[in-house]
Amino acid sequence: MQPTPEQSPHHAYPDHWEADVVLRDGGTARIRPITTDDAERLVSFYEQVSDESKYYRFFAPYPRLSAKDVHRFTHHDYVDRVGLAVTVGGEFIATVRYDRIDATGRPASAPADEAEVAFLVQDAHQGRGVASALLEHIAAVARERGIRRFAAEVLPANNKMIKVFRDAGYTQQRSFEDGSVHLTLDLEPTAESLAVQRAREQRAEARSVQRLITPGSVAVIGTGRNPGGVGRTVLRNLLAAGFTGRTYAVNSAFAADQATIDGVPAHRSIGEISEPVDLAVVAVPADRVPEAVTDCGEHGVQGLVVLSAGYAEWGAEGRERQRELVRQARSYGMRIIGPNAFGVINNSDAVRLNASLAPESPAPGRIGLFTQSGAIGIALLSGLYRRGAGLSTFISAGNRADISGNDFLQYWYEDPDTDVALLYLESIGNPRKFTRLARRTAATKPVVVVKGARHSGSTPPGHAVPVGRIPDATVSALMRQAGVIRVDTVTEMVDAGLLLADQPLPAGPRIAILGNSESLGLLTYDACLAEGLRPRPPRDLTTAATPQDFRDALAEALADSNCDAVVVTAIPWVGENGEAESGDGEVLAAALRTAAATGPAKPVAVVHVEIGGLAEALAAATSTAAVPPVARASAPDASATPAHRTAAPTAQVAAPTAPTGPSASATPGDSPAQQRSDTDPGDTPAVPILGRIPAYPAAERAVRALAEAVKYAQWRRQAAVPGKVPEFLDDTIDEAGAAARIDALLGPDPDPRGRSLGHDEACELLGRYGITVRPTLPAPDPDAAVAAAARLGYPVALKTTAPHLRHRADLGGVRLDLANEAALRRAYGELTDLLGKPTELQPVVQSMAPRGVDTVVRATIDPAAGAVLSFGLAGAPSELLGDTAHRLVPATDRDAAELIRSIRAAPVLFGWRGSAPVDSAALEELLLRVSRLVDDHPEVVSVALEPVVVATQGLTVLGASVRLAPSPARTDLGPRRLPNY
Repeated sequence: MQPTPEQSPHHAYPDHWEADVVLRDGGTARIRPITTDDAERLVSFYEQVSDESKYYRFFAPYPRLSAKDVHRFTHHDYVDRVGLAVTVGGEFIATVRYDRIDATGRPASAPADEAEVAFLVQDAHQGRGVASALLEHIAAVARERGIRRFAAEVLPANNKMIKVFRDAGYTQQRSFEDGSVHLTLDLEPTAESLAVQRAREQRAEARSVQRLITPGSVAVIGTGRNPGGVGRTVLRNLLAAGFTGRTYAVNSAFAADQATIDGVPAHRSIGEISEPVDLAVVAVPADRVPEAVTDCGEHGVQGLVVLSAGYAEWGAEGRERQRELVRQARSYGMRIIGPNAFGVINNSDAVRLNASLAPESPAPGRIGLFTQSGAIGIALLSGLYRRGAGLSTFISAGNRADISGNDFLQYWYEDPDTDVALLYLESIGNPRKFTRLARRTAATKPVVVVKGARHSGSTPPGHAVPVGRIPDATVSALMRQAGVIRVDTVTEMVDAGLLLADQPLPAGPRIAILGNSESLGLLTYDACLAEGLRPRPPRDLTTAATPQDFRDALAEALADSNCDAVVVTAIPWVGENGEAESGDGEVLAAALRTAAATGPAKPVAVVHVEIGGLAEALAAATSTAAVPPVARASAPDASATPAHRTAAPTAQVAAPTAPTGPSASATPGDSPAQQRSDTDPGDTPAVPILGRIPAYPAAERAVRALAEAVKYAQWRRQAAVPGKVPEFLDDTIDEAGAAARIDALLGPDPDPRGRSLGHDEACELLGRYGITVRPTLPAPDPDAAVAAAARLGYPVALKTTAPHLRHRADLGGVRLDLANEAALRRAYGELTDLLGKPTELQPVVQSMAPRGVDTVVRATIDPAAGAVLSFGLAGAPSELLGDTAHRLVPATDRDAAELIRSIRAAPVLFGWRGSAPVDSAALEELLLRVSRLVDDHPEVVSVALEPVVVATQGLTVLGASVRLAPSPARTDLGPRRLPNY
């Protein structure tokens, strides 16, 4: 919506202030600047506000707005006078306005930096978090316009508005003057205000997902009149799953007298349904979707699952159709899964929703699954179904034009029905937010990710996302920093998910291996070594081992304090008559599960070769039966097991028997006592409902899943005590001076492409952060080189600085340890004879640094991932092998320590082959200083320190380059808003 010319003669309409937001109840609304075209909307809005709310706003009865009021509230200059409105369905539901004032409270212009602010929220929408969202946005607008404080007068009885200001997290002062509460808010964001904002974001976005997957009623728009077709299939799956709510079939082609279809009420439109509809599944051609969305929006539908294709995956025209779909749905306060989606499943017994095209509905379980691909979704559902795994929720988001993996991370974070989150992602629309949410979620439950379309230029056409410049290996390292378990294939994701969902986390990397095949045990041993685990020598039970032998061996291994996890290997065994025993898989499964349930809480995985029924029996749950008690080994200290669920306490159990009776799934974390049958209260203890044990057809797959669990458990232990930025850095950093210097270097009209700093400029800026670069002097000719060496002192180095030769010692562009004038002149002649004229080589002279290890420290701003700090050894081998470690900025002391230890060549820094260890503390401090520089000043888009020579005491930075550019937008730090893809 654009203003008329009289609206703002000097300032254009600020369309970047427009934003879609999620409110506290999960609905959406739009925030935008008020224009002169909004007069009628403003009057209509005001008429729907109660007299009490009007009194709170104007401190007196104010039944209607005068023409002068309407003109004042709709005419703004977008600098000193700004008004924002919240709209749903195109109509106002709330407004906020600020007016810049001077110290006496009179209207003013810049440089006055205070403004008076006032809100008005329609009574029907109070309690939805509207005012809180508005305060975030009007505060961001004010900061952009140079306003640093808000002043507000609030009546003491207006508790809701006082609470909005009080809970915002800003620094504030309150006083009582002339019968009103006078509030002053400092608009500089604080750690508390950011925490409040993100907590509200989490609650709102989780609620918006909850509305989609826990509906009380579902309408399938596009239900075919004949069997088959997308809509009819979804309707059939809804009915087959036993959906607990109301179901409706909608098709404009239904006959007027058709009352039902498949036993479900049939209607020609949503408007014909007399009861509220919470969720609509849209399965009509793309050109008919807008009509369906309008029908839904006008009749209060809360959310949409759009299965229809023909959007961004079809090119530019489809992409615009997709954007319009999102705009239309959000204008009515609805969120969308899709378009081009496969559907959603919620296995909660209170909902039993299968609004998808899934041919096989998974059993209830503890795994949440999100995928952006319908085909991959089918494959994952099928694989989990075959392996007996259960799901809490499943979402296939298609083009994920609105609801994304970030939203489901918000939901799963506190979902009590989900223990493990699995995500197949082909694109990440907001990487900074994804990393933040994944880190928080991973601190409570595992997050396993497969990233498809990993290579440049292969982003799916339906996904509009920022294009990153960092390689996939860097993305993987950054995910692991956030605690994400990054795997390469969907098979590995299922393997890891099964282990993490059904087993406690290991306390360490020590692995016991036992089984009835020596060869399979050795393969498992080798796989453990390859994955960085510490396996114990395999225990061969021989091919004559019975299920009881397996049970005893597993119980012994679990009870061993030097064992953190167990891998059981099994091949078919032969009975006394030379034939395979019948039911061997079920019997062995019962034995293993009994031993696992009665021993200390440690993860167990099974590798089997063609043992019929074993995997199925391990994935099922046993019934209860009266049995003689068997003593159980005592469990270790619970604190030693960093499990993401509570380990089962000691219980009486039975000898292994083949499972009988109906299958039932145990809730992970429930104790055997909690799992006993309520129908057999006799004195004899009952067999507990034993937990599942994951089974794998290959040793490598089992061990890889176990290795991921070990690394994740280690991350969880470390994340429990987060790192910090040492306080000593503050005493040696001149943040304000650096900011002023950056402003001067960029100038009043900076080039959006940025600029590279000269050597002296870079050294000066780095010096503001305590980073000293060893001086160099230009040497345009031999005499200048000798003069420079005399000034710096021998021995010296002679180096070329031409871009094509910089840091290329292998090309002969560096001469070291030149001890006197003769050696320097000789080296100068060799350099120019070999590589070219001095004007081309741009040689410099530098004094020699103490001997040490040459390293490289870099920081870059990637448009997709944000600021990234990198470290590696200098030289071609490290570059060739990609041996570089990465961490997100801001880095903590723990990040810096891990960074230098995570490269493969790290032993070179710590005394490899008898060499003296380098000063790692000095190196960690340098990394933290670079991190602070790019975090404090987003205009610093690139820093490269190369080489950094790290000696046994101290380090020397021999070369540095810095690039500046206008500060990019930080969407992760601004007010809450939904992305527009």
